[in-house]
Amino acid sequence: MKFWRAKQLTSRKFKRLTGVSRRTFQEMVGLVKAHEKKKKKSGRRPKLIIEDKVLMVIQYWREYRTYYHIGLDFGLSESAVCRIVFKIENILNFVKKV
Repeated sequence: MKFWRAKQLTSRKFKRLTGVSRRTFQEMVGLVKAHEKKKKKSGRRPKLIIEDKVLMVIQYWREYRTYYHIGLDFGLSESAVCRIVFKIENILNFVKKV
């Protein structure tokens, strides 16, 4: 499920889907956005918005879904999902430690 559909859910259903409250989700998105602003932008525009990437990682953590199944939902390859999950996890872990 992409973010545009998840944001239409009630707060209770959103937490049931993701395991985190909307506020926690927005804090996670804010941390990733702040980290991305520090980097120079070059190349193609990303296929997914940051909210979708964070939602993807949360689904991976919560449901133990395979990269293949997540990729089917988001229209990405397994390797692209793996790279995104690894990148977002590292950003959130780095911020958590600092």
